[in-house]
Amino acid sequence: MEYSPEIFLAHLAQTTPFPFLIPIERAEGIYLYEPGGKHYIDLISGVGVTNIGHRHPKVVQAIKDQVDKHLHVMVYGEYIQSTPNLLAQKLTSLLPQSLNSCYFVNSGTEANEGALKLAKRATGRTGIISCKKSYHGSTHGSLSVSGNETKKSAFRPLLPDVRFIEFGNTDHLSMINDKTACVIMETIQGDAGVRIPTKAYMKALRKKCHETGTLLILDEIQCGMGRTGSLFAFEQFDIVPDILTIGKAFGGGLPIGAFIADQKWMKLLTHDPMLGHITTFGGNPVCCASALATLQVLQEENVVAQVEAKGKLFEKYLTHPSIKEIRRIGLFFAIDFESEEKVKRIVGNALAMGAICFWFLSCPNSFRIAPPLTITEDEIKFSCEILLAAIEQS
Repeated sequence: MEYSPEIFLAHLAQTTPFPFLIPIERAEGIYLYEPGGKHYIDLISGVGVTNIGHRHPKVVQAIKDQVDKHLHVMVYGEYIQSTPNLLAQKLTSLLPQSLNSCYFVNSGTEANEGALKLAKRATGRTGIISCKKSYHGSTHGSLSVSGNETKKSAFRPLLPDVRFIEFGNTDHLSMINDKTACVIMETIQGDAGVRIPTKAYMKALRKKCHETGTLLILDEIQCGMGRTGSLFAFEQFDIVPDILTIGKAFGGGLPIGAFIADQKWMKLLTHDPMLGHITTFGGNPVCCASALATLQVLQEENVVAQVEAKGKLFEKYLTHPSIKEIRRIGLFFAIDFESEEKVKRIVGNALAMGAICFWFLSCPNSFRIAPPLTITEDEIKFSCEILLAAIEQS
């Protein structure tokens, strides 16, 4: 009964008419296990979450240690607790000096909601610019600044004064002006199919925001935490955002997000009005313990330094005449094919063969690969053999 698909479909709200419907009893490293023992290679890291693998021993131990002390004790921002304190200290030590104040929330979309509010409060402006085909979350504000109209139209009206530019198009930066509170942008567009901007574009964006007094929000919820071959993707473009948002892999498997900015901006949330942004469970001590252990693993086990070589290994093995294009940064891939139908067949075939890949919200003729960064060379080779067989049978 506990793995009953009937219960799952009847009593758990669904997001699509065709869920995978595989029962998962446990997970370890890059593998997911059914109750009967069948296992799958998780080539999407639970959609960008398990960058250091499922149930990393140091993360599990950190969670257990915190559970033995206390769980939730108070709403965010009132009591001094050790794990949020240590996490904030660790996180800001890994970031540029201007990103020195963290606000912990429960998810990526909440991080973006907080960042949007902070930008409006800091600038006194209302205009927001985002990018076409972007994805920033499904709550009301985050949905408003996401650039997929198909996913938005049923929920209009949404936030006013939001405009969209083409990602990577320098000419469109002229739309940023002295009425713009912020530009919110994924450093690497994820659900658009791993779209990678040029360094020149990112520098021009940073310059335009500076000239107009516009705050630059970089959303690294999907592309952060080592995924691109640097701890934070923006480091590869020699720019620094005014506000950074993170989530997904930040928690090592538990739900936590953060928006991070200069303390001079963050202090604005304490007055006019007081409690300008509040959360009950943000900064949950167990989630913070998991996130802190995740950062420590990424740093101490040399995980990020190995990402680029592993990405190149995937490219070496994953060659097939029906592949139209591969876009990659680090261990974040979009594999293009001739049609959405072919992609669906490949994903289904791979699942049947024991490998989980997935599609994109705004790039239907591609599937994603974003495995745990801890995947080994032998596991990469074996995974590619499965994917090539799935492609061949499609």
